[in-house]
Amino acid sequence: MNRTPVVFIHGAWLRASSWDPWAERFARRGFRTVVPRWPGEGAPGFRPGAPEVLGRVGLDGLTDHYAAVARSLGASPVLVGHSVGGLVAQRLVGIRVGRAAVAIAPAPVGGAVLPAGAARLWTPPVRPAGDLVSLTAGRFRQVLANTVDTAEAGSLFVHHAMPTPLRLLADLAAAAHQAPACTAGAARGPLLLVSGQEDRLVPDSVTREVYKRYGDCPAVTELKQFADRGHSLVVDSGWRSVADHVLAWLDEHGIHARPGGGR
Repeated sequence: MNRTPVVFIHGAWLRASSWDPWAERFARRGFRTVVPRWPGEGAPGFRPGAPEVLGRVGLDGLTDHYAAVARSLGASPVLVGHSVGGLVAQRLVGIRVGRAAVAIAPAPVGGAVLPAGAARLWTPPVRPAGDLVSLTAGRFRQVLANTVDTAEAGSLFVHHAMPTPLRLLADLAAAAHQAPACTAGAARGPLLLVSGQEDRLVPDSVTREVYKRYGDCPAVTELKQFADRGHSLVVDSGWRSVADHVLAWLDEHGIHARPGGGR
């Protein structure tokens, strides 16, 4: 019997490898896990594989990239996205690509605009010379890994950090004003929004506002908040509690590793 696929979508300044522990945990539960890289991302390592390709990536292109992955799997997948990936997951489930979506610390949509302090963190302090925006180790800790100690933040930076396209960052401001993922109405699959209450890049208040914007949508939309967690909640040492909540939520909504029920 075919296993239910789960597609993991990473976000800004983290590479696909940030999902590796999740993929292993979901696979042990019987799910078929897929962890696609962004176009031009390349293999794990600090430098992108094809910077000229990565630098051209915008929000629409990234959404199309993951839509193609989802449609190629032979079964409608669960979409699990973080940061920009959480926004992509919402866009896809809103057009019925994917049977359910989990958006963790998602870049905002539906008019839930970032407050000025958070918006500045998405903006490079110095305009980059090229098409990619990189973070220093110190900036990475300030922006993403503010709830972990210096040693852990440094390890996360070395193993998972990568540049983000300037074009993509520019697209996010416009995306914040787009309608929530409810174009499919009641036919849309369930959506779980997850926030970290110490998140600086996507404050908990913003994710709560996005949740409120789904109030008129007849499809299931739920919110889970994690205390004392920052934007790195999917990749830092506390990732298991978030992953296990997502697994329990899928089970609660009848989405099992093997279609027809059961694990």
